[in-house]
Amino acid sequence: MSPVERRWRVEESIFIKAPVERVYDAVADVRAMGNRSPECRAVWGVPRGPVALGARFIGFNRKGPWLWFTECRVTQAAPEEGFAFRVTTFGLPVALWGYRFAAEADGTRVVEHWQDLRTGRWSGLTQFLGRVFTGTRADQRHLANQVGMRATLGRLKESLES
Repeated sequence: MSPVERRWRVEESIFIKAPVERVYDAVADVRAMGNRSPECRAVWGVPRGPVALGARFIGFNRKGPWLWFTECRVTQAAPEEGFAFRVTTFGLPVALWGYRFAAEADGTRVVEHWQDLRTGRWSGLTQFLGRVFTGTRADQRHLANQVGMRATLGRLKESLES
């Protein structure tokens, strides 16, 4: 595989014919993430419906033969600002995932964004764990996430527009 320049942040966007509040409520219902994300299979630890700032949950993820759990904490939860959560594994920082919402004529522009937090003192360990559990090298993770974001946003759009 040819070398790829590692990207630490990526984002994708989509227009959805639904009001901001409805889109926000769908995104902030993290239990439904397993229905949209190609890697997330289930979310445990929170009730159905939009979750509040500070809520903690466990993500159960799968990609092909690879299975892994992540610990997540909601760091932003306001329709006018966005929805975001910080992901850790074994207490080590992994990523920040989030969504921004902008009202447009007849709907909402949704931006999904990701930031790799595997930096600093323990970055070698978290990058190694990422490769072992997800089957994806750190320098390839942004590519996998962009594909996943497109699928997630497409499924979100389909569920809200049908």
